[in-house]
Amino acid sequence: METTDVLIVGAGPTGLALGIDLARRGVAARLVERADALFPGSRGKGIQPRTQEVFDDLGVIDAVLASSGPYPDRMVWRDGERVGEESMFERFEPDAGTPYPAPRMIPQWRTQEILYARLTELGGKAAFGREVTGLTQDADGVDVAFADGTTVRARYVVGADGGRSGIRRALGVGMTGETVDPAPFVVADLRLRGLDRVYWHAFPAADGSILGLCPLAGTEEFQLAARLPEGSEPDVSPDGVRELVARYTHLAAEDVTEVRWSSEFRPRAALADRFRVGRVFLAGDAAHVHSPAGGQGLNTSVQDAYNLGWKLAAVRNGAPETLLETYEEERRANAAAVLELSTGVHRGEVQRGRATVQLGVGYRDSSLSAETRTDPGPVRAGDRAPDAEVSGDAGVSGGRLFDLFRGPHWTLLGATAPPRAGVRTLPSAPESYGPGVFLIRPDGYVGWAGETATEDLAAYLDGVGIR
Repeated sequence: METTDVLIVGAGPTGLALGIDLARRGVAARLVERADALFPGSRGKGIQPRTQEVFDDLGVIDAVLASSGPYPDRMVWRDGERVGEESMFERFEPDAGTPYPAPRMIPQWRTQEILYARLTELGGKAAFGREVTGLTQDADGVDVAFADGTTVRARYVVGADGGRSGIRRALGVGMTGETVDPAPFVVADLRLRGLDRVYWHAFPAADGSILGLCPLAGTEEFQLAARLPEGSEPDVSPDGVRELVARYTHLAAEDVTEVRWSSEFRPRAALADRFRVGRVFLAGDAAHVHSPAGGQGLNTSVQDAYNLGWKLAAVRNGAPETLLETYEEERRANAAAVLELSTGVHRGEVQRGRATVQLGVGYRDSSLSAETRTDPGPVRAGDRAPDAEVSGDAGVSGGRLFDLFRGPHWTLLGATAPPRAGVRTLPSAPESYGPGVFLIRPDGYVGWAGETATEDLAAYLDGVGIR
């Protein structure tokens, strides 16, 4: 029987991001995927600023930026005529702590290619055509059975296998949710002629249905997204997609020169009742299903992986098992809030922009956030640690704070010497943080904040396995 520290089921953005994080930490992990290849469609095409920061830390941001582009403005058409353009996002000025100020558009298949290349660069692998058929767990590990008759024993299993998660079903975990929109939707990747690539083109109909054609940055393709009349039955064959374009736009069916991928869905919002059962964790769409409006699903999923990866590695290296309890505590609460947000965007109640870039997502209420100051400043325990310019002193090169954070270590701002191995230091925190000493977690959030580096800090470090 094969054995591994962590078995990741699902090679989407969640599973790949987790695989990268574990690989760079030296954790033995196996990644398996039921399909025969990476997902071929554009579905989750928006990368929010916070996820760009995660990708910076994971070593893929340059490739993502090179393969992506800014969101185009929307051009509305009626009866074959352009009737007006509008921004897709609320404009706001980012502060100096935000190195990636705006969402980027990149088709999901390209994001996954980039993540997979990084995984293999770090020595990781993904096995395709491996379908999980069942699992059993005991006090020491999990036995996972596959359709080919083989079994893998893992210390931990992470189900990142999508909204119809077989791992979630095997655990008997339910999902609580609602239908966001009763209308059927079609999404497709296609090539066409007769339409510019400057705008995200929208073709509304009198009955409330609408078809959009969005140029996909870095490709020659458009993503079609259509909300059809309630009660209709979508035809997602190539001819059916061509007919949709001809019905809603001034283009002819033959102007669609290629249909690369297509699918239908009914928007819903659902949250798994639990994110963990024993040694098995749920992440990404297996744990929460979003409307695609606002570009929240893929981003929330990647951040699940980013939250879980360092905790699994820490426990493998001797941290208390209780550290893993904070995964569900932190991520389920955030997923619930983001589900409400994405549903609000879908229904037109919330505007894309400041609310959807995910820079404000944090963990102030987490048991892992220790704020010991009597008068905290603007950055508190549980908050995302912002970027800043840092001066070159005490052996630290000047530059960006995020350069100091990058990597699998902890960082202490406000100390001249490392308190423990595996902790990097900076003599003082940037002025933008306010007064105090700040311990930054490996995932870029403030874990502990105090007036000075006291015994409370030592106790916190013991609790997260830094001894």
